[in-house]
Amino acid sequence: MSLEQPHLSRSELFVQLRKELYDDEEFRQSDTHVFIILGASGDLAKKKIYPTLWWLFRDGLLPEETYFVGFARSNLTVGDIRKQCLPYLKVSEEEEQKLDQFFSRNYYLSGKYNDRSAFEALHELINKLPNAARANRLFYLALPPSVYEDVTHNIKEACMSKMGWSRIIVEKPFGKDLESSNKLSNHLSSLFKEDQIYRIDHYLGKEMVQNLMVLRFGNRIFGPIWNRESIACVVLTFKEPFGTEGRGGYFDEFGIIRDVMQNHLLQMLALVAMEKPASTSSNDVRDEKVKVLKCIKEVNAKDVVLGQYVGNPDGEGEAKKGYLDDPTVPKGSHTATFATAVLYVQNERWDGVPFVLRCGKALNERKAEVRLQFSDVPGDIFERHCKRNELVIRVQPNEAVYAKMMTKKPGMFFNPEESELDLTYGSRYKDVKLPDAYERLILDVFCGSQMHFVRSDELREAWRIFTPLLHEIEAEKIKPIPYMYGSRGPPEADVLLKKVGFRYEGTYKWVNPHKL
Repeated sequence: MSLEQPHLSRSELFVQLRKELYDDEEFRQSDTHVFIILGASGDLAKKKIYPTLWWLFRDGLLPEETYFVGFARSNLTVGDIRKQCLPYLKVSEEEEQKLDQFFSRNYYLSGKYNDRSAFEALHELINKLPNAARANRLFYLALPPSVYEDVTHNIKEACMSKMGWSRIIVEKPFGKDLESSNKLSNHLSSLFKEDQIYRIDHYLGKEMVQNLMVLRFGNRIFGPIWNRESIACVVLTFKEPFGTEGRGGYFDEFGIIRDVMQNHLLQMLALVAMEKPASTSSNDVRDEKVKVLKCIKEVNAKDVVLGQYVGNPDGEGEAKKGYLDDPTVPKGSHTATFATAVLYVQNERWDGVPFVLRCGKALNERKAEVRLQFSDVPGDIFERHCKRNELVIRVQPNEAVYAKMMTKKPGMFFNPEESELDLTYGSRYKDVKLPDAYERLILDVFCGSQMHFVRSDELREAWRIFTPLLHEIEAEKIKPIPYMYGSRGPPEADVLLKKVGFRYEGTYKWVNPHKL
């Protein structure tokens, strides 16, 4: 559905979008909604949450009567919040008046997260808003996990809606291992029902991640080949071309496996490997994700390569600095900034197929993708000139789906050469604005769809897979392999890929067919 429908009022547009995307259960557009940002003074709030709420408001995608309340320890005003957020809001001159309307619906209160009376004051503030008695409340915890218990306890005791619904949005990290994650989950489940809890992993809101289900289950051509008979290897990649750059203190506490692999990449793996759900309802989809995660054994250390970037003497600026040169990183830290791990899904569809998860910082490019490499063509008649077919779903940047395939070289030849079937979104959908991941997910919370959020049993299985490895790394103080800033990562990672059957030819050069 296009967002450009100026003939519709904001309320009409919201209702139409909801009918197209979500279940047909009754939704009262006339309800008042209050979105409470806990941690409103922090980086996440100013860079992501407030800008997302502004974009949804600007595009007419929120219910008509929606109000926004910020809460944090800092002594601020709504004007201060606006000033902090302004560089991230992307406001044109024509939108200034609408931005004024947005911030006229904003309120702010300062208080301590462990102070019951502060949350009672928050409750009183919300109750002064129009139609507050029946208002639905959405609480976004843009906070460090260390304060989750105090905050959620105070929300439950002092701030829940009396006549409307209340929903809690929780940011990762959801614990540091299986034990801490279970502790947090048990705490949340003692206060709220599962359908009130929205564990947000922003990768599940990305266009191409959501497209995985449609590609798999909406196309007849993929069904018969999406299994161990045809697929030799699946590689899921997340690469960033920059290092920690002053955020090393936070990163060092978690490391690349907790930061990226155990959540973003494992979520994509589940969507690639799961069986077809009974329907697109939230629980049916999440049931299948849990089933496939249960088929994955704990990661074995012998199937893992860890790396830590060092400075590139030939680089410029930050590239000259290694991870340990970041003053916020503890001296001599063994925290990995790169990891490659091989997982196996032990069921009938995938038995023996390696799923390779690769992620790292300070690498040679920015890229997130899913790459399915197919097996060799049996009965080769082209004297080994044919390369393996691949289906690539590029998540970022430049969203695309393309299939690497062999064709006859044009002209007076009969040699096979690599080419592609290409669907690059920027070329095929020139006039479509792809929403930010947070836009999709926050709208999902308003509408009560949990499909793209992490359920407690799904989270438990994800931590089960990685916790033994994490404990082994920490107990044995396994030292990561140095790799240079701006490289592909440790060469040992490529050796591991080759060992499990991935074939990197290095001969294919993609040419953008849409570039003039």
